Order: sequence, then C-alpha cells, then structure tokens
Amino acid sequence: MLGNVVNTPVFGVLEMAMQAANMRQQVISNNIANVNTPNFKRNELAFESLLAKALYPEDDDETLQLAKTNEKHFPNDNTGEESVQPVLRTDNSTTMRADGNNVDPDIEMSALAKNTLYYNALVREMNVNITKLSNVIKGQ
Repeated sequence: MLGNVVNTPVFGVLEMAMQAANMRQQVISNNIANVNTPNFKRNELAFESLLAKALYPEDDDETLQLAKTNEKHFPNDNTGEESVQPVLRTDNSTTMRADGNNVDPDIEMSALAKNTLYYNALVREMNVNITKLSNVIKGQ
C-alpha cells in the first residue's frame, strides 16, 4: 500500500532526472579534467529532450496518437518514461586547439553551473513532494 503512494510517476521522473544530472556532473568534470589532453573530444549527456519526448509524444509529429472515443476505452497513460535512459554523446565536430582537443573551459564551467542549478531545483521539487506526502500522512 505504501509503495503505491510513494512510487508515483512524479517521484520516478524526479529520481531519473536527478540521476541524469549527477551523471552530467561527472561528464562535465571529466571534460574539464581533460582540458589539456591532446586529441580529447568532449562528451555531453542528453536526457531532458528524451524525457520530454517520452512524456509528451503528441509533440512528436511522427507519433500516431490513440483516440479515446468511448469512456470504456483504456486510458492512454503509458508514457514510457520508465525506459528513458541518458545518452552519452561525443562531440567530434569541433577542434578548439591545434592538438585536436575541443574542450572550452569557459563553456564547461558554465555548463557545470547550469547543471548545479538544475540539480538543486530538482532536489527542491522532490522536497516539496515529500512534504506534501508527509502532510497527507499526518492529516494536516
């Protein structure tokens, strides 16, 4: 019973987003650590666009949507967000220096700051949801 209350889609999506932000922090840190490594190519983590596509497939022009024409039809609430996994991509398209390295420390540091803000916002949202759940349990 408690598992059904705690394992809501909101908690699942927030957990996945926090894990992806943690992975992105590691990827950006690795990029910064290899700023002077010859022929190193920067990596980036794609997650939010994949999650948005899973949560809102109607925004995708190539997706055929189910139509519910009768109240007895099953609801179309299978978003598929459980299967969304972050994707690591290597940027081979650019070179910043003559040694083949394409890491720009300024871009990486700004990405690190942006990711930190994003992670903190996710933590705040998780805390709000836990507080709401706690208030419901306490009957407040």
